[in-house]
Amino acid sequence: MEKLYKLSEFARLMNISRSGVIKWIKKGKIRAINIHGRWYISESEFERLIKGYASLKRIAIYARVSGNTQKDDLERQIASLEDYVKKHFPQIEYIVVKEVASGLKEDRGGLRKLIEMARKKQIDAVIVAYKDRLTRFGFTYIEEVFKAYSVRVIVAFHEEPKDYYQELVEDLIAIVTSFAGRIYGKRSHKCRKVVEAVERAVKDP
Repeated sequence: MEKLYKLSEFARLMNISRSGVIKWIKKGKIRAINIHGRWYISESEFERLIKGYASLKRIAIYARVSGNTQKDDLERQIASLEDYVKKHFPQIEYIVVKEVASGLKEDRGGLRKLIEMARKKQIDAVIVAYKDRLTRFGFTYIEEVFKAYSVRVIVAFHEEPKDYYQELVEDLIAIVTSFAGRIYGKRSHKCRKVVEAVERAVKDP
């Protein structure tokens, strides 16, 4: 009889969270077996997923933070991704692309570099720590761009660390500033009042 893995066992083998495995099942990314209300993953399904990465020859690690004050976080992000690659793809060459830029910014040098490498067939996969490292919004659309060049996007971890609060705050203020500027004019008194009100709200403990 074929071996069946519990969700926790499968999550440990794939180095993702248990909740990440459940998301994969719901999205149809992996085939699971339900026995008496509990999900299991077959050994053949595990092997299928592993073989899916066998064709990879060169990987791009992409790490991003929003501001210069987060450079230590950037280096930790790179280190964790390098460990991930060494564990899961020990024989594969990789390149590191890092940048300091908001995830809301579309015209990012690092992101452009990734797409250009994909276009030139220089990489087979892009690995990011979390989805929002690639982009704050529109992850699926960017993923489709890479798919068009036969490049996989691999999200290494599925539960963001709790220290991203400040970055989320900065992105929220950037969004409010952009919309308020469009509605009232960037230099208007009303725009400033809206932005200041949001800044006070998010800074209030």
